[in-house]
Amino acid sequence: MSISGIGSRSALGVQSLVDMRRQLDDLQRQLSSGKKSTTYAGIGLDRGLTVGLRNRLSAIESFQSSITHLDVRINLAQTALGRLADIGHAVKSAAFQSNEIGSSGATVAQSTAYSSLDEMLGLLNTQVGDRYIFSGSGTDQPSVATLSQIMDGDGARAGFKQIVSERRQADVGANGLGRLAISKPTPTSVQVDEDVAGSPFGLKLSGINASMANATVAGAAPTMSVEFTGLPNAGDTVQFQFTLPDGSSEIVTLTAAMSATPGPNEFTIGATADATADNLQTALTTSVGKLAGTSLVAASALAAADNFFNGTPQRVDGPPFDSATGLIAGTPANTVSWYTGENGSDPARSTATARIDTSITVSYGMRANEEGVRFAIQNVAALAAMIFPPGDPDAEARSAALRARVGGNLDAPPGTQSIEDIQSELAGAHETIQGASERHRQAKSTLAGMLEQIEGVPPEQVAAEILALQTRLQASLQTTAMLYQISLVNYL
Repeated sequence: MSISGIGSRSALGVQSLVDMRRQLDDLQRQLSSGKKSTTYAGIGLDRGLTVGLRNRLSAIESFQSSITHLDVRINLAQTALGRLADIGHAVKSAAFQSNEIGSSGATVAQSTAYSSLDEMLGLLNTQVGDRYIFSGSGTDQPSVATLSQIMDGDGARAGFKQIVSERRQADVGANGLGRLAISKPTPTSVQVDEDVAGSPFGLKLSGINASMANATVAGAAPTMSVEFTGLPNAGDTVQFQFTLPDGSSEIVTLTAAMSATPGPNEFTIGATADATADNLQTALTTSVGKLAGTSLVAASALAAADNFFNGTPQRVDGPPFDSATGLIAGTPANTVSWYTGENGSDPARSTATARIDTSITVSYGMRANEEGVRFAIQNVAALAAMIFPPGDPDAEARSAALRARVGGNLDAPPGTQSIEDIQSELAGAHETIQGASERHRQAKSTLAGMLEQIEGVPPEQVAAEILALQTRLQASLQTTAMLYQISLVNYL
């Protein structure tokens, strides 16, 4: 009888033990990590699907990261816009209140406007991280200049106050009559005409309406006259209608009176038509001068605000300014630009876009010079810039005219973009973002569940396999130990 050795068989047994130990280690790893394998190869036929699911999850996480940043930017923008709107309402409320002129030459409403303008400019320079959100696509540069630069200028560059002063001189004119000439072309007529035809400055006569006996109106705007063919009756009126630089209208109504000392907006009926024409000319000159020193100056400030804030700054082509006939574009060397961000021709919203889904892009860009924001800024600035010197007899009336115009403009006239319109557009973008975020949340949950089914392993199953493998391993170790102890003596 031949007896074979156990060397080769023991080697196979040892290898089997090593394999079982390796399998036990892998099962223990699965139990601790909950994953079937650390490599795609270990997943089997589903490895292609796993790669696709992970790519989709990675894309969703990228979209969610963009949404998080967008949410912060839009929320901060809405906060800034909301405060801008509140400031506009507060200034409007202050403008409609009766304000006495203080020793500084400014009303309470103006002081409110000046401090409010400073806050508005600060809001427009809001940053989110390193991005100026009201600078269009130029997010690395401030949106607006400082209050001091805008109002008072910067070295050789003129600020808004200087633009207001130059425009006032051009609108009022050297004779203080709003660039009008009031003359008597014939002994019995009074004529109103512009000093320079076609000039953009001053009062523009739009019509004359005479409700008087023995008087006729001749000519057409801008040159018109009233001709007396006899004497009017006491109480008869003549109305002169004017258009002002800000587009508003004013009517000067003069009433015929028998008194030799007529009151405001009255003229004395003379002994002759010639004398009556003289008296009408005098009364009209006085009333137009009053209009020029009050409503015209207020309208001029608003026109200057539009010249300065609406696009490239426009300045009176002077000096001299009181006889100027046109506007000229300011240059970066001689005029401050209040808006310092990117100023392209594309819509403001398109200056910042972000993809929040495979096929969805939202636009959320803003510029500080958008009509709604700019219109509020320029009206608050117009109110803040006006000064009323002590002793000026027209100061109260001029202040009232300015406050009425600014208060009305801060209501955002029909057809004009408002700050609320911008907020509404951003709210629409935010709704789109929130909808995408909810879809991503649901999709991520579904995909993660599918991935878990493919890559994951049930802990109960792994624990059972570990127990079974431990039992087998223990039995194999015992058997192997017995084989290693066997000898010829023991065998026999």
